[in-house]
Amino acid sequence: MARRKIACAISSLETSLIVLFLTMTTVSVGLISVMAIYWKDQSPEPEPTPPPTLGPHENPYLIGLGRADCTGPPADIPMMGYANLDQTAGGIHTRLFSRAFIVDDGSKRMLFVSADIGMVSQRLRLEVLKELEVKYGKLYRQDNVIMSGTHTHSGLAGYFQYTLFMITSKGYIKSSTQAIVNGIVKSIDIAHRNIKPGRIYMSKGELEESNLNRSPHSYLNNPAEERKKYKANTDKQVTLLKFTDLDGNGIGMLSWFAVHAVSMNYTNRMVSSDNVGYASYLLEQEKNIGSLPGEGPFVAAFASSNLGDSSPNIKGPFCANTGEACDYLNSSCPIGGLKMCIALGPAGSDMFENTRIIGENLYKRAKDLYGKASQELLGPIHAAHQWVNMTDVTVQLNSTHTGRTCKPALGYSFAAGTTDGGGDLNFTQGAVEGDPFWDGIRDALLGAPSNETQDCHRPKPILFNTGEMNWPLPWHPSIVDVQIITIGPLAIVAIPGDCSTMSGRRVRDAVKQELEAQGTFRNTEVVVAGLCNIYTHYITTYEEYQIQRYEGASTIFGPHTLSAYIQKFRGLAKAIAEGKEQELPKGPEPPFFTGRPLFNLLSNAPVDKKPVNTTFGEILQQVKPRYRVGRGCNSQIHSRESKTLRRHEGQDICHCRKVSKQLSKVGRCSHRCILGDKVLLGE
Repeated sequence: MARRKIACAISSLETSLIVLFLTMTTVSVGLISVMAIYWKDQSPEPEPTPPPTLGPHENPYLIGLGRADCTGPPADIPMMGYANLDQTAGGIHTRLFSRAFIVDDGSKRMLFVSADIGMVSQRLRLEVLKELEVKYGKLYRQDNVIMSGTHTHSGLAGYFQYTLFMITSKGYIKSSTQAIVNGIVKSIDIAHRNIKPGRIYMSKGELEESNLNRSPHSYLNNPAEERKKYKANTDKQVTLLKFTDLDGNGIGMLSWFAVHAVSMNYTNRMVSSDNVGYASYLLEQEKNIGSLPGEGPFVAAFASSNLGDSSPNIKGPFCANTGEACDYLNSSCPIGGLKMCIALGPAGSDMFENTRIIGENLYKRAKDLYGKASQELLGPIHAAHQWVNMTDVTVQLNSTHTGRTCKPALGYSFAAGTTDGGGDLNFTQGAVEGDPFWDGIRDALLGAPSNETQDCHRPKPILFNTGEMNWPLPWHPSIVDVQIITIGPLAIVAIPGDCSTMSGRRVRDAVKQELEAQGTFRNTEVVVAGLCNIYTHYITTYEEYQIQRYEGASTIFGPHTLSAYIQKFRGLAKAIAEGKEQELPKGPEPPFFTGRPLFNLLSNAPVDKKPVNTTFGEILQQVKPRYRVGRGCNSQIHSRESKTLRRHEGQDICHCRKVSKQLSKVGRCSHRCILGDKVLLGE
């Protein structure tokens, strides 16, 4: 009986618990239903699915970075930039490097190269692409490879195939060209071998006291309403990409800032990467602890942007003989003319110190932004490219009017130069009328420009009608690359020349507007990469062109050049936004000239000689084990004749690697290498 009572009691308890559980379940389900209805009514409409371009991808990017020497023979070869035939290389201030950045999203790949050279020429690009095709097939092509020059004016010349550039470079110089091609290809090879999963972060900030507009009168001719949108007449923004591995360890940096690499002036005869190259040197030395310059895994590039009117000589132009300010309109002096009007850097006329100061400014700002970089780039890669005949582009100016581009021509003020390096004759900036004397010489030697070309270029008075000059080869290119590559929300616009401040701003606005108009891009950051793929001199706004200072006179395709480029870049951006970049017509392919027309005016190098029982590279004077702070350090070695010097794997162009290693042990005291019968290293 006792056992039955217990069993009944347990059964009653179970029954009560079951009833209670069912009741609570019913109440809970009811409450959940009520709350779900409430939440649905109160919550906003769900966000639409992010477009592929901005959405996160499951896998990180594949990233490869590489750097290689592209210095070339550092003596007796003209330098590229100032167009001064007397400015030939006579030693090394800093070595020149090509830096390559590969990014792959798993289905598409892009490659950006920043090289310490004046600019990328069409010939250089074509030769590099041919080499890449032999090695990698169709992996690296004209559409997914951007090649940009830092615009140093102290690198070697001789890598052009058009007559005007060959004249100012003493011809097509194979030794110079091959050194640059080999360096660029080698940097890409290294980047290709180094590919591994990683991440990219973007950071932006402003940098002051590092650039100055050298043609403010031209800038002021832009519409007032447009100028009000900006606080300065040069771009101050630094845009920086930080590359890391999956553990967050930094592997490289790529930045863009608008400043001419002309801290080293036209009197310099030492090969130099100038201010931007020195910034790369500082950051790479900091990250590659214990490595010699140009060695170590961390790669840092300070690439060019819309620097056309942006000078590092921030003290502005003064008359060197009187100390007074130069004439505002034409940048000349009452006594001495253009040649006396010289812009000064932060250290005055000391070009080495100016290079150091501007380079350190760039380095310090980049270091700060690199440390703060937190906006990760996410999304697929797109690449769009076309070849365009820039001599025949019809531009839709508005709903009722059109304009067109012109055959290439350079104006009178081209010969005047700039405040960073003036011309030698009696030309002045701002010339809108020709001169009967110079017109007569032009007509007799080169032929008169056609009425069509003169009308097309007005108000430019034509000094060289290069688009109508074709002996022994065309004097200027007509087929030009236009290109955009995007990495997630970042768009890199490859500009084929020197783009002025306001021109760059208009390009950025147009590309951003076109990308976002389709709804596939949001919060787009557009970067203008300068001196890319082919050199076509300058690109000014229509308004700046009317003033005809150096930059306007050097805008070779006429007053509607910028409008034509913007029209083409809009087309590329629209194709990317719609996913139709593969449907873009390639356009007319550029020429690749060979044979005798590629002339060379340099004399042959003499035979190398050395004393009996000695070897090239033998150290004649060793460095000391210690030096007092502030004292110079030097060493002497036997060197080959300057024109025959080359840099190969593990060997310095001055055959002084052993000395460099010894100098590195006693401090950073060697940056200059003067070539002659012997090599002197030291300050």
